[in-house]
Amino acid sequence: MEICPLKDWPPTEQPRQRLISFGPGGLTDAELIALVLGASPRPGGVMEAARELLRRFGGLRGLVRSHPAALMDVAGVGEARACALAAVIELARRLEASMVARHAPLHSSVDVFRLVRPRLSLLDHEVFLVLPLDAKHRPLGVHQVAQGSATSVEVHPREVFGSAVREAAAAVVVAHNHPSGDPEPSLEDRQLTARLVQAGEIMSIPLVDHLVVGAGVYVSLADRGLI
Repeated sequence: MEICPLKDWPPTEQPRQRLISFGPGGLTDAELIALVLGASPRPGGVMEAARELLRRFGGLRGLVRSHPAALMDVAGVGEARACALAAVIELARRLEASMVARHAPLHSSVDVFRLVRPRLSLLDHEVFLVLPLDAKHRPLGVHQVAQGSATSVEVHPREVFGSAVREAAAAVVVAHNHPSGDPEPSLEDRQLTARLVQAGEIMSIPLVDHLVVGAGVYVSLADRGLI
């Protein structure tokens, strides 16, 4: 197969030179993806691989929801390029999350939602986050303690309270996502919350809230009176 590295493109058409000349805002989605992928053995080169990723997954929204294993199915991507693209997507999520003031106290479920939404949005699988809090309910961090499938995630209380103990937390908030977009808590969600409440009472680290995040919406089990 023909290799089509970026350096072999005409200088005025190279995404790297266009980015330097016009800034990243002047590049198409495919060109930005091509810069992340680098050289590709796919016929047509890295730009065709980038275009195929956007076609296969329905644009950027679908792409950021995709697991690296699915990205690897596109010809010319492979494990290294799929992991590089997944890493860039995760960095973007973390940057958005960092824009929220983590040291501000969490006074309500809305405050929690604003903090965790960037980490839980547009995923095709469930992840479970733990936010240890200090005595003033300021978050000491945001920790992912479990990753599951599109419909479930298995969590044990020891995983939830492990980070809270390490950070000498006074309380804890947890959150997870529903990739379906529907944030309505399942029976398993409610049962897990009850177990975490019990574990928190034993450890004197109370569970303040459990948020289930959907497509731009959420349900707070504390607001529902279940904590």
